[in-house]
Amino acid sequence: MAADDGPSFSEELLRVYYQRLFPYDQMWRWLCYGNDPLSSSGQVDKTYINRREMSFTIANDIYIRYQCFKDKADMVAQIQKMQPHKMDIGAVFSVPPRDHATVKAGAFKPVERELVFDIDLTDYDDVRTCCSGAKVCGRCWGYMAMAMKVMDASLRDDFGFKHILWVFSGRRGVHCWVCDDNARRLPNDARSAVAAYLSVVAGGEGKGKKVASLTWPLHHALQRAYDALEPMFRENIIGEDGQGLLADPENWRKLLRTIPYDGVADDLDASWQAAQFSQTPEQRWQEAVSAVMARADKEAQRQRNKKSKTASSGGSGGGEEGKGTATSGYLWKYEAVFTHAYPRLDVNVSTHMNHLLKSPFVAHPKTGRVCVPINCARAEEFDPFSVPTLGQLVAEIDANAASQSSPGSGDSGGADIERTSLHKYVQCFEASFLRPLSAAIRKAQRDAADREAAVTVDF
Repeated sequence: MAADDGPSFSEELLRVYYQRLFPYDQMWRWLCYGNDPLSSSGQVDKTYINRREMSFTIANDIYIRYQCFKDKADMVAQIQKMQPHKMDIGAVFSVPPRDHATVKAGAFKPVERELVFDIDLTDYDDVRTCCSGAKVCGRCWGYMAMAMKVMDASLRDDFGFKHILWVFSGRRGVHCWVCDDNARRLPNDARSAVAAYLSVVAGGEGKGKKVASLTWPLHHALQRAYDALEPMFRENIIGEDGQGLLADPENWRKLLRTIPYDGVADDLDASWQAAQFSQTPEQRWQEAVSAVMARADKEAQRQRNKKSKTASSGGSGGGEEGKGTATSGYLWKYEAVFTHAYPRLDVNVSTHMNHLLKSPFVAHPKTGRVCVPINCARAEEFDPFSVPTLGQLVAEIDANAASQSSPGSGDSGGADIERTSLHKYVQCFEASFLRPLSAAIRKAQRDAADREAAVTVDF
């Protein structure tokens, strides 16, 4: 609910928000990537921002594509005039999007776009027990924190990306924007390859979800993911305060059914029922892992013995079945954790350069909550229910205006946004994303200027 218990989203609230709070300066600096058309620098592409597509969804669900801006003032004027309920960011095209119908076929094509990812809680409906569909609670939000931690580490460590922006979708998910220069220039097949690399849990709607085939020993990136996820799995998934996977017989039997060995699940079920009120979910998890690993070791030893006997008798060996049985046991704990905790991507968002994605700092029409940046390093602390709504922000403006007019209030003035709960999210955007990105862009422009000067002197 908004702070004033009034509406969280309305045309009037939107008008005030776009007039007094939307962070135009920060958004402009991001989307330009140093290419401000009013700059005097010779390293600036002054047509860049005018070739970036934006789309507006205005009142009555009217959808308007192929919008673009010639400069910052034009962006501010268009947004305040259109009052978009939703605003999406698209690719940078070869020509201004508004001219797409006036050029020859094939001349209008995307040439640059951030590498983006969309993670939604509805994709976890087969494993989350607290909510389903559009419903979200504090317990199931842990899925998003786990996804962000794994994704961010992989994008940085495996691909070398540095400028990554995480954004709350406003309702039940998160968006990821990878903004490095080499990420923005990736062709569609490379985007598909990155998305495939990051996709471990697969399965279509109505078909359930399953972990893709794993091999032993585990790939180093998956081992790193498991090491990060396993503690969060114990905190967010197995206990009563989480999804309750190992908190009662009905739920724990779902996990036991995935054990690849006959008898192990039955033995564990009987043991857990006997000690149901004296054993914690974490103890059950450790017991299950130990039992499966012990059985896997026995299978591996049995297979080694079989190979030894076969070799001494001059036989062919034929040991793949035993090896596979041991391997399935060694992989079981990884499959269990990944099934419940690994990021689940909407890969269609990531694989095509011309896909549009909701802009940061717009408000979700259903909840009124602003799509604010998230500091991934503290993802587990992010509370989606504390994110301000439009109603709350406007109430905060009004309250601060009243305090300014009160005798002795001591208010020294300042921008509206600095007096609202939106301010800390804009600061997060600046400090953790925009400043490092801007510094990298300035360095690249200086290096380009130096190379150009060197070539001129040599000539």
